[in-house]
Amino acid sequence: MDDAARTGRSSRRAASLRRARHAVARDERGAASAELVIATPLLLLLIMGVIQFALWQHAEHIASAVAQQGVAVGRLQGETAAAGKDQARSVLDQLGSGVLTGSDITATRTATTTTVTVTGHAESLLGIFTLPVKATAAGPTEPNVIGP
Repeated sequence: MDDAARTGRSSRRAASLRRARHAVARDERGAASAELVIATPLLLLLIMGVIQFALWQHAEHIASAVAQQGVAVGRLQGETAAAGKDQARSVLDQLGSGVLTGSDITATRTATTTTVTVTGHAESLLGIFTLPVKATAAGPTEPNVIGP
């Protein structure tokens, strides 16, 4: 067999292999299914992350409202830090403690400033982890005026 015949066969064989590779590369059957298998869990994880962030934001707003209401009462003339804490607990019970779990309320009152701090955790969507929540409100204490 001469060299020209061998070269012709090898080039035909190489061309045939190239066509087979291109045919396999162009065959996209099942590609959509594979993409869906990868994309769906990622999309669900993204959606759950957005929902978890919304729950955390809601818990932050509840904690802030509770702290502000506690300060509004605790800073009044003739009131105490305990009254501010009781008011804050009452508001938290009204708003519902489902979103803000494990809450703790501390109130302090000095001659010049009244402070209420609310801490807790945002409700967890999956129960895997919880996000901490903390809100502090402060205001000037109204002085006790004795007589006219």
